[in-house]
Amino acid sequence: MRKILLLSCLVLSSLLFTSIRALSADVYEISVQGPISPPVASYIEDSLSKAGEARAQALLILLDTPGGLDTSMREIVKAIMDAPVPVIVYVFPSGARAASAGAIILIAAHVAAMAPGTNVGAAHPVSLGGGEMDKEMKTKVVQDAQAYARSLAAKRGRNVEWAARAVRESVSVTADEALKAGVIDAVAGSVDDLLAKVDGKVVEVGVRKVALRTKGARINVLEIPFKYRFLAFISDPNVAYLLMMIGFYAILFEIYSPGAIFPAVLGGISLILAFYAFQTIPINYAGLFLIILGVIFFVLELKVASYGLLSVAGVVSIVIGSIMLVNLPGTWLSISWSSILTVAVISLVFFLGVLSYAVKAQMSKVKTGKEGMIGEVGVARTDIAPFGKAFLHGELWDARSEAPVRAGERVVVTAVEGMMVKVKKEGGN
Repeated sequence: MRKILLLSCLVLSSLLFTSIRALSADVYEISVQGPISPPVASYIEDSLSKAGEARAQALLILLDTPGGLDTSMREIVKAIMDAPVPVIVYVFPSGARAASAGAIILIAAHVAAMAPGTNVGAAHPVSLGGGEMDKEMKTKVVQDAQAYARSLAAKRGRNVEWAARAVRESVSVTADEALKAGVIDAVAGSVDDLLAKVDGKVVEVGVRKVALRTKGARINVLEIPFKYRFLAFISDPNVAYLLMMIGFYAILFEIYSPGAIFPAVLGGISLILAFYAFQTIPINYAGLFLIILGVIFFVLELKVASYGLLSVAGVVSIVIGSIMLVNLPGTWLSISWSSILTVAVISLVFFLGVLSYAVKAQMSKVKTGKEGMIGEVGVARTDIAPFGKAFLHGELWDARSEAPVRAGERVVVTAVEGMMVKVKKEGGN
């Protein structure tokens, strides 16, 4: 009997410990500030995996984004829909926004919340090919995006019509308006306030119902790893553009001044990083070819006497190509004018200055070795008829001359024969 009572106490203690442990589980927190890109999608997926392994109460995403790539947004949404723990998306702090792709991510969350002074919406899709979509294609894209937003809103029990309007009409609302319209679940001034407000809310995670126990939960902040910070940095269109131009110029400098090594290494690394970024950024290849054509014009300027016309053509080609390369004004997917003008000026200085100097150095007369002796001027120290001594380069050389040369006369080297130089009188034939 005593053993049965002891066993019962152990079982009850175990159950109580498990219950307490579940109630006091951490809430994992991450911060997404900036465009939605592949590195950001990978960061969120990794964070969900860590939260799931730790059996956290929820993953809290502090969101402030102008939007981003549709492919990355859909990866994030799929990760949220298949998440092992509830996902709380909180547009925070005041002044933040969940625009475009951010609005869809907010709708997809198990719990959607906003801080006062924030806004959500403007989810109309944009063309990512550098050109304007035709009417039929534009209709298809908008209809697809609408259906996607409506299905997510219906899944989470949110305002389906508003989700469609956010895509179709680019409507945007404040936090209070979003709460009244049934777009979000709560408006909270701080993380602690939010966790207290959503405590006890039942959400559907996979095929099971989960009651959130977030009030007073400990916050475990997951900082974004350096890898994802670095990849997100180079995925910025301005950074990728500058990396590409640095790569082009560094490789060309190595070609015109072989043996420097460092420019080749720098150029190779820069181009690889730029190509990685361009895999994540939709670019216009006509713009890329114009930039390459501009570089070719600069190279030709060093070979052809165009009186600067090729340099002007190079600058114009690079500027136009840069404008066309990633051209989506009003979105994060655009190259700033400051970056374009900086590259244009540096291009002109680089090719007319640095590379011309390198070419001149290659074409200049050799100044070392036997070849460097030819054409040098010295002084005959003895009579040279046909043999004698000549002072050249601070050294006394054995000299030979077909025409007699008197001591003290200036001589010019015409050939080097072993340890002897062949000379002639300066000004003579």
